[in-house]
Amino acid sequence: MNTSRVSNYDVVLDDWRRKFLAMDHEALARKFRLDIDDEALYITYYAHPLRIGRRSGDVRYTDKREITPPFNTAITIYNLFHYAVAQPAASGKLVPFYEVKRVYPFEQAYRQTILKKLEGCFTGHVAELKQACEKLGGRPLSQGDAGYEIPVFPFFTIAVLFWDSDEEFAAQANMLFDSNITDFLHEENVVGVASDAVYYLTWAAGLTPEEIYGG
Repeated sequence: MNTSRVSNYDVVLDDWRRKFLAMDHEALARKFRLDIDDEALYITYYAHPLRIGRRSGDVRYTDKREITPPFNTAITIYNLFHYAVAQPAASGKLVPFYEVKRVYPFEQAYRQTILKKLEGCFTGHVAELKQACEKLGGRPLSQGDAGYEIPVFPFFTIAVLFWDSDEEFAAQANMLFDSNITDFLHEENVVGVASDAVYYLTWAAGLTPEEIYGG
């Protein structure tokens, strides 16, 4: 990745840190039922406990402080706090990407970048994908060679579906999203959530975490 691109993402994160510091943290804790103390807000994302510093605005893993969460993780947390409707509620209905409200401009990037990466990482590695899904708290589904419903946050889930390659067909992956996900997040963040699914699944599988910049 070139220096200017890294710099641009850093500028975006710095801006969102400042926005977070200006938010009502106690109100956020009530709205999303989060733990809070004088130092931080606490939230779980893809089975990883995170803390958002109330003085710094930094997003950090609670139990892996030496590792910096990827851009999509941090921006998803900030955008959750900023864009969620007054009383967001998951529908419990999981739908394909194209059925999620307002995400149509991002479908090509989602399919060509994120699903292709997921297929490439786990072709021939169904067992590792299943284990990774279970590490992230996934619940087995009947679809696919590996199919799991995985908590993104404690309050909504996605599904990851994977069919391995055989003599005739290449591997195929798909994801399903809560139909109300854009009541919690900006539509562009849906791509980030999908990107982070690949990141945390590859990490949980013991592979090099695949960081994909969404949007």
